[in-house]
Amino acid sequence: MATEMAGTPEADPEHTRVDELVDDLLRAFPPRETDPATFLAAQFDRGLAWVHYPEGRGGLGLSPTLHQRVVSRLRDVGAPTAAMRNVIGYGMVAPTLVAHGTEAQKDRYLRPLFTCEEIWCQLFSEPGAGSDVASLATRAERDGDEWVLNGQKVWTTVAHLSSFGLLLARTDPDVPKHAGITAFLVDMHAPGVEVRPLYQITGEAEFNEVFFTDTRVPDSDRLGGVGEGWGVALTTLMNERVAIGGNVAQRGAGPIAEVLRLWRERWSDDRSAHALALRDRVVQRWISHEVLRLTNLRAVQNRQKGTPGPEGSVAKLAYAEENKRTYELCVDLMGADGLLYPSDYPRLRPTELTFTSLDARRMFLRARANSIEGGTSEVMRNILGERVLGLPGDARTDRDRPWKDVPRS
Repeated sequence: MATEMAGTPEADPEHTRVDELVDDLLRAFPPRETDPATFLAAQFDRGLAWVHYPEGRGGLGLSPTLHQRVVSRLRDVGAPTAAMRNVIGYGMVAPTLVAHGTEAQKDRYLRPLFTCEEIWCQLFSEPGAGSDVASLATRAERDGDEWVLNGQKVWTTVAHLSSFGLLLARTDPDVPKHAGITAFLVDMHAPGVEVRPLYQITGEAEFNEVFFTDTRVPDSDRLGGVGEGWGVALTTLMNERVAIGGNVAQRGAGPIAEVLRLWRERWSDDRSAHALALRDRVVQRWISHEVLRLTNLRAVQNRQKGTPGPEGSVAKLAYAEENKRTYELCVDLMGADGLLYPSDYPRLRPTELTFTSLDARRMFLRARANSIEGGTSEVMRNILGERVLGLPGDARTDRDRPWKDVPRS
């Protein structure tokens, strides 16, 4: 992997500093002999949680390229990773806290988030506000030093496992929809919070719907200024798209590895016309995965500190569509076996955010969500068209109208 890192010489003092810190971490806390929370706490304290974050906040104030260096080294030795154990917290909430949080909020939340002692969820989507998040209707009304929440959120990943959630609520209905939103950090076990499962096509309830009934949140847990929630949301959403689609996998790893395994097991010795047609599809998918991997690697190397730009939407769109094509090919490679769902659609609520099965048939069903979660593929194409290609946007008749005057179904 070292040959794929940015072209900075190995003697660079920043590289040396990071490598020495990683070496010290691995010597003091051997990953296979250390409790994950203890290892992650030591990683955070050495500034190796996110090396591009400020010192004292789990970082060293260095380049994001060096963060990928740390990720690769720890992955190669099987170290625990907050990116998998606390997906929403690590990839979406943490960068939003760093960008918009108070010093007290950063002190309180970042370390237990990274150690996965406190799992996080994201409370944006609503039954009437999916792709158009800014039309949300959950209300937050000021009551002294507190805010009172009432409303419903939906499609909330791991809400049933979460200690806290990052929530958007409407605090001013008399201004246009983007201007009247405020962000909050919400205790998911507070009175008035109810989490209900949403069972998916896989038979699992990874998603949830969440109801707030007179739930009180202290003003100290408001994230950003009153009415500035849309800016907070953009930070989260841009990082979400990078977190979903921008990871740099090892060559041949991930979904494409399952394609290659099935090809070798079932088709490699077959010379029929059907097998040759399948082989062509396998090669096409391998090339596409490699192009996406190298594109993400280049984006990591070029990305400056701060909120990602629209390039995150490129990665997210490509990831979603490629995942669907890849698992569809897996099922086709399985032949008639691809029709048989192995676990009989159990009604399960995951106890952690790891898939109960990586079976290709299950992942074929789960991948349908990739083009919806984190922004639909249609929304991603609109972002690319408007912000990257400079194409004219759709007409927006509600841009300057107060939210309360906009018709809603």
